[in-house]
Order: sequence, then structure tokens, then C-alpha cells
Amino acid sequence: MALYSEKLMDHFRHPRNVGSIENADGVGEVGNAKCGDIMKIYLKINNNVVEDAKFETFGCGSAIASSSMATELIKGKPLGEVKQLTNKAVAEALDGMPPHKMHCSVLAEEAILAALKDYSERTGNAV
Repeated sequence: MALYSEKLMDHFRHPRNVGSIENADGVGEVGNAKCGDIMKIYLKINNNVVEDAKFETFGCGSAIASSSMATELIKGKPLGEVKQLTNKAVAEALDGMPPHKMHCSVLAEEAILAALKDYSERTGNAV
């Protein structure tokens, strides 16, 4: 069995939603000091739905793929659903990842939650 799934490799080689959103409604940035990965997620929210999501990630292929997949999973979704996204769901959507790379999917979950918290603080809207 290959170390990385084809889907994970595809999201690494052809990441979706790369970049930033000017005047984003919520921005979350998290990092893992041990591996050096840094992930920043930008959200555009309209009527409590994630209208757009983009990311900037400095890190390994698994971190980039996790960011890419996480943004794909939350676009068009209501905030209540976005808040429920787990690192396990991100990893499963990528057809799995090696155990020593699972922290990358955790970063994606944490970055999204940080962006939702930022949105809440900016707008006063509870998420």
C-alpha cells in the first residue's frame, strides 16, 4: 500500500482554494511548533453560510492537502455544520493519511474553528 492516497496526492499537487480573501469575515491561523507547519484559513460568510473559503499553508504535503480538502468540505455549508467538521472527517475525505501525519488534519480543524471564533468576535454572532 502506498504511504499517501491518490486523493491526498491530488490535493497536494493541485490544491483547491489557495490564497487569501480580502476583507474576510473570519481568519484563523494555527501552527504546530514541532513540525513547523503553519495554516491560515480565510472565510467569507453570508447569511450564516460559508460562501467562500481559502487557505495559505506553509508546510508538508499532508498539511497542504488537509487545508485544500477542509476548505472544499466547508464551502456552501451552514456555520453549524462547519463547526462540526473534525480532523477525522478531513483525513477520511483524503482517503486516509499516515498516523504520523494526522496532526496535519488536526491543524485544518483547529484553523477552521479559529476562523469561526474570529468571525464570532468580529460580528458578535454566536457560532
